[in-house]
Amino acid sequence: MELLLENEMKHLGVCVIIPTYNNSRFLPSVLDAALSHTSSVIVVNDGSTDETGKVLERYQTSLKIISYRDNKGKGYALRRGFDKAEELGFRYAVTLDSDGQHAISDLPLFLEAIKKHPEAMIIGSRELKQKNMPRKNTFANQFSNFWFTLQTGRKLPDTQTGFRLYPLAAMKKMRPFTSRYEAELELLVRSAWRNIPQIPVPIQVHYPPERTTHFRPSVDFLRISLLNTCFVFLALCYGYPSRFIRRFFHSKRLLC
Repeated sequence: MELLLENEMKHLGVCVIIPTYNNSRFLPSVLDAALSHTSSVIVVNDGSTDETGKVLERYQTSLKIISYRDNKGKGYALRRGFDKAEELGFRYAVTLDSDGQHAISDLPLFLEAIKKHPEAMIIGSRELKQKNMPRKNTFANQFSNFWFTLQTGRKLPDTQTGFRLYPLAAMKKMRPFTSRYEAELELLVRSAWRNIPQIPVPIQVHYPPERTTHFRPSVDFLRISLLNTCFVFLALCYGYPSRFIRRFFHSKRLLC
């Protein structure tokens, strides 16, 4: 373990949360990489039916494990992970996927960013034009980026990445209402409405040919589209007005 990085994460109050569902093939290498950087790791086993349970048995003394029987989706897994992180006293949570696409070696980038912007959400941004990036991912991300800008007035280069640092203290118990993949977009939009800064940092990404994805293009894309439709309406009724009011009272406090 990199002792300097471990000490820095403890000082800042940062943990790592890894939601996982039926990714037992890649999970050991992801856990080994995470534990080589920090001992503050929380794994949420989202009702896996493969060998995930047996894999986690080998790590039960090294990390915090949350398991439940039925698959309930990534949004629910994040909710459980955030609850555990706050229960353990952490102020920040870095989330990454368990399919091996994220490089834990990018973790210092998030720590450097949060030291400069302690109230911000730090968002890992992939290079969407790289050779091994699936074309459907590029289209889906551009589509999501467009709606995010419409709903919040902000621009981000990658609104679908799962590699993020969430400022739990600044979010004040914010949890996703949605339970599956659309939850990550929901958290971005609601954080923007609360005027939480959102800082992108460039990250590496790798998609192995044998990688398993649990994203269901038709069903999950429909869920995200419905969420976007609701958020456009809410942005007009709540999002933009609430941002204006928060900014007004913040500037008023600064003048006093």
